[in-house]
Amino acid sequence: MAVKKSDLYSSLWASCDELRGGMDSTQYKDYVLFMLFIKYVSDKYANSDDMEPPIVIPEGASFDDMVALTGNPQIGEMINTQVIQPLVEANERLARTDFPDFNDPNKLGDGGEKEKRLGNLIAIFNSPDLDFAKNRADHDDILGDAYEYLMRHFATESGKSKGQFYTPSEVSRVIAKIIGISPQNSVAGTTAYDPTCGSGSLLLKVAAEAGKRITLEGQEKDVTTAGLARMNMILHDFPTANILAGNTLTTPKFLDGERMRTYDYVVANPPFSDKSWSTGFTYDPEGGVADIHRRFEWGAPPKKQGDYAYLLHIIRSMNSTGKAVCVLPHGVLFRGNAEGTLREALVRSGYLKGIIGLPANLFYGTGIPACLVVLDKENAAARRGIFMIDASKGFRKDGAKNRLREQDIHKIVDTFRKGEDVPRYARMVPFDEIMDPRNAFNLNLARYIDTSEPEDIHDIDAHLNGGIPARDVDALQPWWAVMPGLRDELFADLRPGYLSPRRPTSEVKDAIGAHPEFQAFAEAASETLSCWRTRADATCRAFRPGDNPKELIETISEDLLTAFRAVPLLDPYDVYQHLMDYCAEALQDDAYLIAAADWVAGAQPREIIKRKGKSGKLEWPEPGDYMLGKRRFTSDLIPARLIIARFFGAEQAAIDELDTRIAELEQDLADKLEEGSGEDGLLSEVIEGEGDKQKIAAKALKARLKEIGKDPDFADERAALEAVARRSR
Repeated sequence: MAVKKSDLYSSLWASCDELRGGMDSTQYKDYVLFMLFIKYVSDKYANSDDMEPPIVIPEGASFDDMVALTGNPQIGEMINTQVIQPLVEANERLARTDFPDFNDPNKLGDGGEKEKRLGNLIAIFNSPDLDFAKNRADHDDILGDAYEYLMRHFATESGKSKGQFYTPSEVSRVIAKIIGISPQNSVAGTTAYDPTCGSGSLLLKVAAEAGKRITLEGQEKDVTTAGLARMNMILHDFPTANILAGNTLTTPKFLDGERMRTYDYVVANPPFSDKSWSTGFTYDPEGGVADIHRRFEWGAPPKKQGDYAYLLHIIRSMNSTGKAVCVLPHGVLFRGNAEGTLREALVRSGYLKGIIGLPANLFYGTGIPACLVVLDKENAAARRGIFMIDASKGFRKDGAKNRLREQDIHKIVDTFRKGEDVPRYARMVPFDEIMDPRNAFNLNLARYIDTSEPEDIHDIDAHLNGGIPARDVDALQPWWAVMPGLRDELFADLRPGYLSPRRPTSEVKDAIGAHPEFQAFAEAASETLSCWRTRADATCRAFRPGDNPKELIETISEDLLTAFRAVPLLDPYDVYQHLMDYCAEALQDDAYLIAAADWVAGAQPREIIKRKGKSGKLEWPEPGDYMLGKRRFTSDLIPARLIIARFFGAEQAAIDELDTRIAELEQDLADKLEEGSGEDGLLSEVIEGEGDKQKIAAKALKARLKEIGKDPDFADERAALEAVARRSR
């Protein structure tokens, strides 16, 4: 039985996090991600029939061989020497520094502690749910997604300055979509480069937009993170991607002879305001930077602010028609002195195509707001302005961080591709305005896009003499354009420039709902939704095993967005987000189940297996929907409530009726208890406990009835006791 992707990811994270103990997450992630890597390459390539598989798994160096080491006191040393070292020697793209030391007592503990921890870690990945040899369709990126999921959680746990190895997936997707790469303009020789590649997520998103195998190259300063990137490339089925370790600024690795290699597409999320970027460079007496690659011909960046150093490296890495997108802090848009000079040169070059302001607190290494700087050398001489977007207000909270929603991503990409002005969001700013002495090449978005809410203007005349200013009602013109008669239904002329309401405030909502123009609008919107549902239903019913779940979701979601663009007053992106929330909650998992199994097999109940909890005892990881003896099962594809409604409606109705009756009796009993309590209450002799913990003791009730018998002096008490006894049966 296939397992839901979301369940797989969450249980994988929970298990790994539980075993981490006191180890720092930045260290523990290296062990977890290596386990995921070795499991994947073993399942996919250990018994490969390929003459030249992308990854060679030497005999004795597979995941199964690691499993066989469980319980061995020398397990750490044997993983190092019998698994990792042979793997590195057999694959020239891998390096020993890519992988952690499995025999490090400082991180894993000594003796039995290390043996137990490694054995438990191996056991997590030795699960039937993680058999990647079974379902490796081209579109099934469950492994790559799991890797991304774990990296995101490790980045969240890592704290300030330690999470920069990972660019948030949502930001990577925006970059990949606005850079301009697509299946139509990509060939095998298309090149993409990331000079500060971190774990490689940006490059992979660009490759995904290309829709075919292109050349990927990246450099990363941190040796361990470069290893993460190499593993990430392999897990996403890009084993030929070339990731090298080293300082991009002082020792760029990708050269053609002595010249820096240039690329079709360059993406980067360099460290913000790198204060040590200039280490290793020399300066001439005039303050210029000595650089054989001629990257700083426009001027030298500040010694303690490296943002423009990386930006100039990127520009030098673009070919004559190259395109690039770089994540930089907002300060690059307005800081003065040397950066002001460089910014002027950048604007005058025509390379700067666009700027997109992002919300604050998106990135794991910092909380400051950032922007996307979009560069394009093609037709640079003909460029007459810079397209600016202020998307800083579109996000949702996710724990301590902010995240872009699906609607935010789509709106940014749509707006940038169209290049059309959107009030309080985007505009094409001509160079003349930027060069005006009042702006003096300052690119701060607030100078050009006013995102503030319209001010609430107080009208003194209205306060003193009554009435509603006509301008306030006119501000709702989009509504009156759709429902022109509704305005006259709600407002009457009072005096020039002022209106009076025709109805009390309490009646306004009902009046709007009953108005024929509003009803016509609501019916048209409902019809749009109904027609989309018919099309989406047919598309979903045609979905078959082996089909692409992401393509299914894209098809129906884009259809919904397109349909509601024609509906006035409703924000189509808000409607789109409702569907995407449901996709993340349920539809994505359902589609992956069907693609991996099929409709019938996917609908079968999944048995829940007990797992060790934090106490070390076996526990149920989830409650389940059904029980068969002591076994528990749950329905992933078809919720239990639908099965009950379809096949057990009468039984459920009877249960609901009984539940209602129980609730009534419990309430009645509580009322009796309240009435009969107290020193003079009829039930005082049979009530035990104090306050909220009071209850009628069955034994005391029976004894009291026997004690008072048929004595007429206790007739009222006996009636109350007998009523309670009947309700308690």
